[in-house]
Amino acid sequence: MYLHIGNRKSVRRKDIVGIFDLDTATVSKSGRDFINKMQKEGKVEYDDSDLPRSFVLTTENKECKVRLSRISTQGLKLRLEGKNDE
Repeated sequence: MYLHIGNRKSVRRKDIVGIFDLDTATVSKSGRDFINKMQKEGKVEYDDSDLPRSFVLTTENKECKVRLSRISTQGLKLRLEGKNDE
């Protein structure tokens, strides 16, 4: 099964480590450092012109990736639970 995270992108549910609010995750220095480190390593993906609201941390082939999404954490949670209106 897959989770659609916006902008025609989906991730396998079994690869999801966590879904995080971008604003609250980057309040702390360690959160900002993590995102910056992943970005420098080329492990951040985002193909949208809108501001991202959340990110999905995944592991694929034993490699972590950060996938930014314009969908809120609540919206992604509802999609995971199958309670969205789409």
